[in-house]
Amino acid sequence: MKYVVLIHSNPQPWGHPTGDTVAEHQALPKAERDRLNSDFEKLLGELQASGELLGGEALGDPAKSRLYRYSRSRPVITDGPYSEAKEHLAGFFLIDVATPERADTVAQTFAGPGETIELRPIHVF
Repeated sequence: MKYVVLIHSNPQPWGHPTGDTVAEHQALPKAERDRLNSDFEKLLGELQASGELLGGEALGDPAKSRLYRYSRSRPVITDGPYSEAKEHLAGFFLIDVATPERADTVAQTFAGPGETIELRPIHVF
């Protein structure tokens, strides 16, 4: 079962890892930040070792994005981000796991202060 783990965040200034710039993460005690980072790195190692991690990328600053919409029979190009929102898509990981429960476990470990994690199944054609 393939899923994409989408990381929605609002780091200011934009940067990765997002925890380095998200106020809610930075407000935690150092020991808690270290534990969360360690748990995340451990999970990434497990996903790589098991072959469940298919890939992932951090995304650039949404202010540097461009939008391409179709209007009045032609493409219209505007600067991003795509919407007026507090959070923007910061990155993604593509996973292939045996069960929805495993996907839930992975997504819960990805969740951190100041971020929203979206777990979405991949539609296979």
